Amino acid sequence: MDFNDDKHLDVCQNIEAGLRVQYELHPELTDKKCIFALDSAKVAIKKEFGYAKNEGVIILDYTQGIIDWCVNIGLERIGKVNNLTLKEYISRIEKIRKSVKLHSSLGGPREYYEFIKRYV
Repeated sequence: MDFNDDKHLDVCQNIEAGLRVQYELHPELTDKKCIFALDSAKVAIKKEFGYAKNEGVIILDYTQGIIDWCVNIGLERIGKVNNLTLKEYISRIEKIRKSVKLHSSLGGPREYYEFIKRYV
C-alpha cells in the first residue's frame, strides 16, 4: 500500500503536519532524530492502549514534541474515526518513518523537512 491508495491518508497527513511544526520549532532536529522519535511514538501509543509494557520510550533532544503529537493523534483517531485500529495507526507511523528514512538518504540531515514543507 502506498500513499495514494491509503484509506487513512488523512492520518499520515496529520502526522506530517506535526513533524513539520517540530522541524520548524527546532532547527537542530535532524531526520535521524525524527526516525528515532517515530519509533518511540509507536511504543508510546501502544502503552496508551495497555501494550508494550516492557518497552521503554526513549526521548532525545527535540523529539518529545513528535512523540506527544503522534500519541495525541492516535488517542483522537483510534477506534473513533473510520474505525482506525491501533495496528493500522502504527502502520501509518511506520509508513511516515520509512519516508523520512528514504528522503534523509537523498541529501542533508533535514532532507525530509525540505520535502514535506512543500506539501504540508
